[in-house]
Formats: sequence, C-alpha cells, structure tokens
Amino acid sequence: MREGHQGTGPGAITPDGCAVELYSRLPAGAEPDVIAAAVPEGAHILELGSGVGRMTHPLLERGFRVTAVDESAEMLEHVRGTRTICSPIEDLDLDERFDVVLLASFLVHAGDAEVRRGLLRTCVRHVAEGGCVLIQKEGANYHTDLPRERVDPSGFTVRIVSSEPVGDGVNSVRAEYEFPDAVWTQTFRARPMTEEQFEQALEEVGLRVDRRLTEDGTWVSAMPVS
Repeated sequence: MREGHQGTGPGAITPDGCAVELYSRLPAGAEPDVIAAAVPEGAHILELGSGVGRMTHPLLERGFRVTAVDESAEMLEHVRGTRTICSPIEDLDLDERFDVVLLASFLVHAGDAEVRRGLLRTCVRHVAEGGCVLIQKEGANYHTDLPRERVDPSGFTVRIVSSEPVGDGVNSVRAEYEFPDAVWTQTFRARPMTEEQFEQALEEVGLRVDRRLTEDGTWVSAMPVS
C-alpha cells in the first residue's frame, strides 16, 4: 500500500486503496463526453490511471485510440480491446508522444508533492507537439461540504465521510460505497489546492492552463509552455 492509503471490501485492493470489483461496477458518468468534446476525432489518448477501463471502453466506442496505463495488473485484466501497460504513472517513459494525455480521478491532488510532480512530468513527457493534457481536479467544496452522499441511479450510494488534515497541507479522505450486496471503503491522501496553487503546480513542470472544459472548473485542458 502507498503510505496513507487503504481499502476494505470484497476482492483485490490496489496500492492506492481502490477495490478492483468496486471500480468494475462504477458507471462511466459524463467524463467520456467531456473528453470527446475537447479533443480531435480519432485522437490517440494516453490514459494514465485507467483502472478497469471505466472511461477507456466508452472512449474506444467513440472511435478514439487509447493506451491504458495503470499500476495494478488486477485492474488492467478488465481492460479490453486496446493496449495496456502496467506501470506506476510517475515512472512511465514510453518514448512515444500522444495527441492527448489524460490524468483523471483527481490524481493531480496526490498528497505527496513529489509524486504529483512525477505524474505531471509524465504528462509533459508524452504529449505531442500541438497536443493537450486533460486534467480532472477536485471541486471547490470537495473537502469542506462534509459529510455528503449521492445515490446513483444505478442503485448504489457513495459517501465522502471525512477529510481530516494530516500535516503539510495534506488531508486524509475517507469514502464509502454501499451496494445492496457489498460495501467498500477507501482511505487516501489528497492535497487541496486553490486555483493559484493548481496553476503553480502546472507551471513547475512546464504546463499552462489552456481552457476550462466544464462550468465548475473540474476539467481543464493544459498545454506545454512554448
């Protein structure tokens, strides 16, 4: 397990506390539509932290080429119809460039600042000239509007139970996912960031915000600084 991360519930648990079976049940949501609207038709996407393919498969169905990367072999066993690479994101160096590099799932908020820099450097290392990096970030009240819950139309409940400071600007977040037949929990570390801090984190590795893709600002497109 990565420091400060853990998970409970049936089945395999990945180093960051994610339950493989849980993520195989979660719907794709609106994310594939956001991505598809932001990038050229048929673009080659490097998906960092693909998990079981929750977004990979809808993107493939929309005609994109996707290379799926995850550090969990158990997660990647569920990905079908495309190339998969098992590797920690921060260590990835494919000697390839992609039209789009995708860093979703709030990974940019990694509690360890050096890990965050490593994730973003991987994005820079793999984006083609004229390409873009799509980043999903936390909403403004992610750590303060707590506890909160959402009942998904498919029949499960997700709760963000708590977010407690653990030092150096990092919080320990606890989430619960309740299905009729099973319950999973995940505890992970996340670094809340103001908009200024987010833009500074990008600047550290040579990226700049190009545009915001959603009204709430949780999805942005970034480009290398020329």
